[in-house]
Amino acid sequence: MDLTPIGAISSIGIKGGTAVTEGTLTGTLSQKSQKAEGTVFDAFLNSAINGINTTNSLLSDMENEKIKFALGEVDNAHDLGIAIQKASTALQYTVAVRDRFLEAYREIMQMQI
Repeated sequence: MDLTPIGAISSIGIKGGTAVTEGTLTGTLSQKSQKAEGTVFDAFLNSAINGINTTNSLLSDMENEKIKFALGEVDNAHDLGIAIQKASTALQYTVAVRDRFLEAYREIMQMQI
């Protein structure tokens, strides 16, 4: 019975006669972990971009409602108030997220390596 440690095996045979070396296996695993990390960051970045786009569209809607109100094209003045409140809330949220991001960035930059 051979009791060779698994770490000493330099290659593993696979069907078809090809061999996978330990370095290749490690490289494949690190690529998968980088891919997973990339998808998490991509999801976060896309979420942030969508939030900013939503805020911009709400601000644009508010401006359009202001123009309609000034021209007398609005039957209901409540629409202007609602548009203003939505835009204000979205802008406050966006600024709060930006402030938190900058705070985290400053904290990371102050860390000593």
